[in-house]
Amino acid sequence: MGTQKLWRYENGLLVMLFLANGLMFFDRLAINFLMPFLRGEFSLSMVQIGLLNAALGVAWAISGFAFSQLTDRRAVKRPVLVSAVVVFSLCSISSGMAATFAMLLLARVVMGLAEGPVLPVTQSLMMVESTPARRGFNMGFIQAVSTGVFGSMLAPVLLVFLAQEYGWRSTFYLAGIPGLVLAIVLWRWVREPSLERIARAMPEAKVAAVSAAEGGRPLFNRNVLLCVVIACLFITTFFSIMVFGPLFLVEQRKFTPGEMGMFMGVLGVSAVIGGALVPALSDRLGRRPVLVFALLLTALAPLVVAVFQASLPVLCAAIFISYLGIGAFPVFLATIPGESVAGPYASRAIALVVGAGEVVGGCVSPVLLGFSGDKLGAGTPFTIGCATALIAALVALFLRETAPSRVGAGRDSVVLLAERGPAAPLLDNERS
Repeated sequence: MGTQKLWRYENGLLVMLFLANGLMFFDRLAINFLMPFLRGEFSLSMVQIGLLNAALGVAWAISGFAFSQLTDRRAVKRPVLVSAVVVFSLCSISSGMAATFAMLLLARVVMGLAEGPVLPVTQSLMMVESTPARRGFNMGFIQAVSTGVFGSMLAPVLLVFLAQEYGWRSTFYLAGIPGLVLAIVLWRWVREPSLERIARAMPEAKVAAVSAAEGGRPLFNRNVLLCVVIACLFITTFFSIMVFGPLFLVEQRKFTPGEMGMFMGVLGVSAVIGGALVPALSDRLGRRPVLVFALLLTALAPLVVAVFQASLPVLCAAIFISYLGIGAFPVFLATIPGESVAGPYASRAIALVVGAGEVVGGCVSPVLLGFSGDKLGAGTPFTIGCATALIAALVALFLRETAPSRVGAGRDSVVLLAERGPAAPLLDNERS
């Protein structure tokens, strides 16, 4: 019986989607860890560094929402996911071939178009196949833990080593190969969920939706709108560290590339643990209180990078503790939006939050952070990153609770049911 539970489809899908998201962030963040090696060749300013991330962010936002509508309406999640993995892997390879800044920028735009639908599609697939008591953990595992393992832990150590040994161009080539292999695995074993399966797997979505109208139009859902604001703010915090942190540590704090890689690797270990811990705690204690605490904790991380003076081991310990809060990402990007609308609209709700966060946090903020660094000093992006995390925590206080373990017993569930009303009409998909 135990073996059957271990090898059930939910766990297999969890592993496959974990790898898909992990490799996506590995390829996306590779350019930031390789920036000390390629900046001189392209003579990049901090604004140009921000533009490389901004271009990917806006392309990500546009394609994420567009393809999420397609996958919701036509049940083509698997083909879209497999195609996206193939294309972003090829874009990593093409980044190593870039001869000019314009070519590098173009590769980033195409990569963003490919990566946009990956997170909404994988999270909506996981929502359907997850048991309610594990939903927060599963969604956190495939997003925050995978990002920590691949994007923050393996990437800085492995990419810096490969760049030192073989050059940054060869490193980009090697980074794209695993995704091509994974695409074959995804095509072979991922199943396309039916609308009937969605309705059976997520009956509480009918309760979590504030009203029939809001459930059908995620844009008008209070939780989704608040999560949009939180995403814009907190992604700014994330990019202040991930985009400008490696370069700041080497150029301003005089870390060697190896020390920078070790520091960022510790940050990645913290992200892995936080990515499992924060969503799991939200399953038990509620989404809102855990989210607020995690956002407040992460506000300390940019300060550790920029201003905290201590030996390298102490700095590593400080970033490990403060960065645990990064595990909040899947809670406000996917779990709360997905639980706040009727099940068949989950992909679009998630894509809306991710897309808006990418446009502001992933597109506008890297450019503004880079501009502030050029004009006001290299440490300014980290001050802004601290402030945006604090404001995000304040906004999170106004969220309605959606955790299945809490809805039905507390005040939030009463408010949700009262606002919907006992006579509220069911959506067509709810009648099934």
